[in-house]
Amino acid sequence: MSGVALPSRAAIVATAGEAIARGSKSFTAASRLFDRKTRQRAWLLYAWCRACDDLADGQDHGHGMTKVADPQARLAEMRAKTAAALADQWVGDPDFDALRIVVAETNMPHRFVWDVIEGFALDADGWGPRHESDLYRYCYHVAGAVGCMMAVVMGVSPDDEDTLDRACDLGIAFQLANIARDVEEDDRAGRCYLPDEWLTEIDVPPGQHMKPPFRHRLSMLVRRLAERAGEHAESARIGTRALGLRSAWAVLAAAGIYGDIARKVVARGDHAWDHRVTTGAFEKLGWIGKSAWQAAARRRLFPPLSRPNHLWTRPREQATNPDE
Repeated sequence: MSGVALPSRAAIVATAGEAIARGSKSFTAASRLFDRKTRQRAWLLYAWCRACDDLADGQDHGHGMTKVADPQARLAEMRAKTAAALADQWVGDPDFDALRIVVAETNMPHRFVWDVIEGFALDADGWGPRHESDLYRYCYHVAGAVGCMMAVVMGVSPDDEDTLDRACDLGIAFQLANIARDVEEDDRAGRCYLPDEWLTEIDVPPGQHMKPPFRHRLSMLVRRLAERAGEHAESARIGTRALGLRSAWAVLAAAGIYGDIARKVVARGDHAWDHRVTTGAFEKLGWIGKSAWQAAARRRLFPPLSRPNHLWTRPREQATNPDE
């Protein structure tokens, strides 16, 4: 980009703030609770995640997902722009330049970035989970690794494996809630994140889970997703002990708001997908108020219990760019 005026950090942060405002009202509300520096970095990270997701799914700020005709080409573009950002090069795309900034400012381990890209590679390959452990592996790549990145943004050391595990748990909880809410939307895009073994267990043929005769059985599986999300969220709350007050406040608010999504899906039962589940402004404000108290009392409310052995554990090996 020699000879071209580069955008300022402030301009890229402003664009990132617009991206989160358009893409997620839940995350926007929670991000306002961070201190200014952390909030800006959270926006920068979100902008990159949102751009990758939109590129992979042919959508606009998380809306209008479609089945794309060129998934591998989109993945290649994502990898190339991400590699440039990680090489400390200005990409010329504000969302990927946002990644460059946040990685440089926080000394973000590149392995988490590539772990997220691996999740998009799974979707590009038309992958689907066979077993429950496969589901968690996917959730790690598309959300748990982002949780680890957010922990680093909040000042957690990349060597603090226990706190990173808790951050990963929260990302997985969010993704399980997303999957529960978006079963019908994913089906229209030719995707299913319900493990084959779960569908076999309730005698639902592959690709038929959205058919009316199986709706009640599907709601049973979604209840299971919500329960798993709740277990991971409870584990994640213990990790807030390692965070500053305002970061803990934001994390606990997000956990409550997103937890409501999973709970509403379960409450609607067979009608969970008639209309998209959302949380209202007053519900978000309620969690912001409740989580302020939780954050202040977090060391008493969330004692340092060992992470449950039955929870899936994130990989420790480093993902790399396959194009290198």
